[in-house]
Amino acid sequence: MAAYRQSLGRWGEDVAAEYLSRQGYTLIERNLRTPYGEIDIVAQKDALLVFVEVKTRATQRYGLPETAITPHKQQHIIAAAQAYLQTNPHPGFDWRIDVIAIQKLPHFDEPEIVHFKNAIA
Repeated sequence: MAAYRQSLGRWGEDVAAEYLSRQGYTLIERNLRTPYGEIDIVAQKDALLVFVEVKTRATQRYGLPETAITPHKQQHIIAAAQAYLQTNPHPGFDWRIDVIAIQKLPHFDEPEIVHFKNAIA
């Protein structure tokens, strides 16, 4: 089961990366490890850095994907983004944290993608 979840997660991250590219974002990093956890995607759009947490679900048994972003997970994402900025300064850039929720629903050809901008402050 763990291998399936990892495979589903990688698929979701690929879908999110493609989605962001189509929206005009430039991908900078993927699966970036920091002392505070992993950042799924670091992207740039104009003078804005965007740290993206991707959550993917294949069923709604455990709720919508975005409900997996607990307050504890939010703190780790913020700390990871700050760690990245300390080691990779981007003077003059603003930054935000987004969540991309992806549902791979049975009987649908295309996944459902919901982009929550500035989801974690």
